[in-house]
Amino acid sequence: MSEKLLIIDTDCGIDDAQAILMALAAPHVRVLAVTCVFGNSSVDNVCQNVLKVLAVGERGQIPVFRGSTGPLVGTTADVLCDHFGTDGLGDVLEERYPRWEEKIPTEHAVNAMLRLVAENPKQVTLVALGPLTNLAVAVKMDPTFPGKLKELYIMGGNMEGIGNLTPCAEFNFGMDPEAAYIVLEEFLCPTYLASWEYACKNALSWEFFEELTSQDTAPSRFIKTITSRCWDYSREVLSKERDVYFGPGFVSFDSYAVSACVDAGVVAESVRCPVRVELQGPMCRGMMVLDRVGRLNKKHSVTVFTKCHKEKLARLLFQSIRRYEAGAGKCIP
Repeated sequence: MSEKLLIIDTDCGIDDAQAILMALAAPHVRVLAVTCVFGNSSVDNVCQNVLKVLAVGERGQIPVFRGSTGPLVGTTADVLCDHFGTDGLGDVLEERYPRWEEKIPTEHAVNAMLRLVAENPKQVTLVALGPLTNLAVAVKMDPTFPGKLKELYIMGGNMEGIGNLTPCAEFNFGMDPEAAYIVLEEFLCPTYLASWEYACKNALSWEFFEELTSQDTAPSRFIKTITSRCWDYSREVLSKERDVYFGPGFVSFDSYAVSACVDAGVVAESVRCPVRVELQGPMCRGMMVLDRVGRLNKKHSVTVFTKCHKEKLARLLFQSIRRYEAGAGKCIP
């Protein structure tokens, strides 16, 4: 089987960390770089978080690039939130990544993205786990960029007008609606989308989460630590948006996009249709609309996942934390 080349664009919060570890553990996958964008925290915190995750996954040699600090329109202060704590990883780590600036190249994330894809035309899969600002800037700098990609996977958007940032907008798209609009209009490469509702409707059990975080491995202990004080990983908190609409369960949002990327068999059902992101209105700004009847007159369609094989998703998540035995660099078959 040929090697799959990935660039992961992330606003590294807790679920991004889980998804990145999944990509690192996947067979026949090589992560070329991780590009950072604001979102779950400031881009500086995101860079440190990614470095920490790569260290836990024993892949510190993968380059990490600092990217967009805020949305295309407005300021960072208007959108940053503390969903996963102020640092993005639950505010529980005793120390940040030491001398992290020395680990980050001076090349901007967008430039690195353009360069790596140009060096490997039609071979690179781009996985976007945060606001799509870096991708929108990339296509404006080089309109031929999407055509050089093999494919694009996105965690973001919604299918039914149910949001978690606003009543109608999902977090990643709502943080930079203009960027999401540009990407879904101008990226004509094969595009696959794991929406908020898709993740929520395919939640795993809390019993599985407890098993996932009780293994004697560094990744398992790391995930247990960063989720220890986060209300989004509490079985007792049942009043959150996703629980009201979909019921309780463990949802590692970004892992739904990465799992589909590394194993297409994870996706059980999907729909293919044109989509568009709404930019107007205080209620609907950032909401994604699926056009199943052709009213948008768009020729380009995206694949929107609707149902997954949860046992395959669980297997990939478990593989991501069992990859190494505790205290040794020995891979577990």
